[in-house]
Amino acid sequence: MPKAKRNLHPSLSITQAPSDVFMNFDAFLSNTETREHSHPWGQIQIISGGILELEAQGERFLAPPHLAIWVPTEVRHCSYNRKPLDYCSLNIADQYTQGLPSRTSLIKITPIVSAIIDDFRQRNINVAHNEQDKRLVQVLLDQLAAQQPEPHFLPTSSSKHLAPILATIENDPTNQSTLADWAQSRHTTKRTLARHCQAELGMSFTEWRLRMRYLYSMELLRKGNSVKEVALTLGYNQTSPFISMFKKYAGQTPEQYKNTFNLN
Repeated sequence: MPKAKRNLHPSLSITQAPSDVFMNFDAFLSNTETREHSHPWGQIQIISGGILELEAQGERFLAPPHLAIWVPTEVRHCSYNRKPLDYCSLNIADQYTQGLPSRTSLIKITPIVSAIIDDFRQRNINVAHNEQDKRLVQVLLDQLAAQQPEPHFLPTSSSKHLAPILATIENDPTNQSTLADWAQSRHTTKRTLARHCQAELGMSFTEWRLRMRYLYSMELLRKGNSVKEVALTLGYNQTSPFISMFKKYAGQTPEQYKNTFNLN
């Protein structure tokens, strides 16, 4: 995880759950860290506005807003976010976790899930008390359990072949070096690097770099950059390919994403 100065955020310190399913809403500042901890319930972490990094079971999970992180009961985990974000944890007793993965995983957030979470957030409701809200919670659980676990959105590698390359691109997502360029600088072959990408990342170098650029584009859009400015920054000659890339991952256009933050 990054070494920048961090704001330490307390983990959810509840000894007895107020309900079998309850929510916790928060707003995390930039560079906020939660130390390693666990819960006697499963937890789905849903965010908007930024990107959440979480470490659990020896793996790093990185979730943009269209993906949630599912952490099973008693799994120790810690998290970090570089940029401010709105946070929601959906805390679920074991008897309600049927259909959810047995290991920490990424889960796609459907529009229905987003709408229900936003509704509870706006009404400041952490526990469903009336029948209508209880039905909404059940829909929420059904929607999440129906999603197939997602692979790591931006996997990492500790190998000598890929780790320096990935670190350089994470620090500068606009880097235009091709796989052939990297192979030459690392004194290896393009084919060798391509093989390591598939074996260690589960995807091509091109796909990994697109995902990194997508994450960076969200940051630029939140800062108020226009869609055209972001496209040009990322090396696109036209906005349409950038819009297609963004929509592929986010399920919405860059302009729709900007509107979420009233940046126009």
